[in-house]
Amino acid sequence: MGSRKLVDRVLNFMGFEEEGPEQVQEDRSQGEKPADPRKKATVVNLHAQRQVRVVVVEPKSYDEAQDIVEHLKNRRPVIVNLEHVDTDVARRIVDFVSGATLAVNGSQQKVGGGIFLFVPNNMDIEGEPAKEPDRGIFPWIKS
Repeated sequence: MGSRKLVDRVLNFMGFEEEGPEQVQEDRSQGEKPADPRKKATVVNLHAQRQVRVVVVEPKSYDEAQDIVEHLKNRRPVIVNLEHVDTDVARRIVDFVSGATLAVNGSQQKVGGGIFLFVPNNMDIEGEPAKEPDRGIFPWIKS
């Protein structure tokens, strides 16, 4: 009989069973307060994720590489478009941002001709880019 009472209390605490009037009376006689019916269930928000903003950058000079890294440090993914940048400057930007991405345990992927995706460690890149003929890291630049 004592174990049944324990099971009833556990079920009541979880919100599966209601206490009958005799149960409430028994609880009061033992000096216990009746359970507050408003505290039977816990509400959990399933949509607790923050909205993620993707930063799109089209740098004109190497000086803007530091701004790209700041976005990564603030846990924002960055798409870098280097199509309109000189080859040497583009290479330096990619090297600098790649090193910073590695330092924050992030990931990177080439998305298209001269377009790169850099993400911090709280995100993963899923999927493979389309296969292009191997013309180096900057295939959009004609030799």
